[in-house]
Amino acid sequence: MFFGVNIYNMGCSSCSTGKDGQPKGCKNNGTCGTDGCNKLTVFDWLSNMALPNGEKRFDFVEVRFKNSRKEFFQNTENLSLSIGDIVATQATSGHDIGMVTLTGELVRVQMKRKKEDFTKEDFPKVYRKASQKDIDIWQKCRDREDEIKKRSREIAIILQLQMKISDVEFQGDGSKATFYYTAEDRVDFRQLIKDMAKAFGIRIEMRQIGYRQEAQRLGGIGSCGRELCCSTWLTDFRSVSTSAARYQQLSLNPQKLAGQCGKLKCCLNYELDVYLDALKDFPSQETKLFTEKGLAFCQKTDIFKEQLWFSYKDVPANWHVLSKDQVNEILEKNRNKEKVASLEAYAVDNIIEEKVVFENVVGQDSLTRFDKPKGSKYSRNRNKGKRTTNAKNSNANPSNSNNKSNNGNSNNNSRGNSNNRKGKPNNA
Repeated sequence: MFFGVNIYNMGCSSCSTGKDGQPKGCKNNGTCGTDGCNKLTVFDWLSNMALPNGEKRFDFVEVRFKNSRKEFFQNTENLSLSIGDIVATQATSGHDIGMVTLTGELVRVQMKRKKEDFTKEDFPKVYRKASQKDIDIWQKCRDREDEIKKRSREIAIILQLQMKISDVEFQGDGSKATFYYTAEDRVDFRQLIKDMAKAFGIRIEMRQIGYRQEAQRLGGIGSCGRELCCSTWLTDFRSVSTSAARYQQLSLNPQKLAGQCGKLKCCLNYELDVYLDALKDFPSQETKLFTEKGLAFCQKTDIFKEQLWFSYKDVPANWHVLSKDQVNEILEKNRNKEKVASLEAYAVDNIIEEKVVFENVVGQDSLTRFDKPKGSKYSRNRNKGKRTTNAKNSNANPSNSNNKSNNGNSNNNSRGNSNNRKGKPNNA
């Protein structure tokens, strides 16, 4: 059965834009009551469908706590719950406060997907809908999380512990706080727990998470410009190896292939199946072709254009492009201990000299409009000086000026006659 996962984080009405164009925000940091801008939001596409006659409503609900932590609880009190309700749930000691993110039959689908056994007796329960007092205590505890996280990091630095405390989550009743941390090696944090319990006056629970889980909890913007997949819709972390980059012919640059968690990007697996299907009948990049002109090695491949570039062993700088079918044909002849004449006999039909033409995108300006040198100020002044001296000479010799004027008149007359010859006859 299909269950819809909302990939995009949609903003609710309380997160609208202010008068000055700036986003107002509901100041809930992804935990608003409408469940419209939460992480890993699931769309209930069965919400407007009635149950068949005699069918009992599935009495389990999905409740989300801080960030992406979700758990399932049994609604033993038959409370009328809907998405966005704040409820008090059973905890190890005391109670916790969370928000309902899914109800009905889709909860059964989610529990099967996550391999949760809903038939066991001691399943956690929903106590009640949260009262205003519960919500006030919960919000007050959440406001303390940033301060406590900063103080706990300072204590860890003083104790010289090789660990990074990435997030703090209070229980809904404020009696316990869970500290999420990452570390390379095993850390002895017994003294840290004692110091934090003395400083904060609460019960402390330390929980180690991986670097990908840390990025999932904290969120962020990826190199693609969108929110991290792990914090919006991705729920399972499949292992990513460097072979996925090799199959896709990506350069093994760790700075480009690594995500914000420092591990290989999860999106390397998205198109891997397509590349593997295309490579099923594609020659290997280690293919060697035997010709009468010499041995040829594969230098480059283009999977989707189905082309391969080969060069001779003695002349590695000259590459010849061959299609996939041509390479398979040559390989078949080589298996039969036959050599082709040369690569040029196959490649000459494929080589098309394309003249690179730079088109003007704007459609009106020249690409070389800035390449023309402009005259300097000194040259303009010098030309201006020449014009003034010529004017003085013309004034000194009035006969020359008359001759020039006559010449000008004759030129004008000649132009007029030429225009008349080209155009309509002169009626005068």
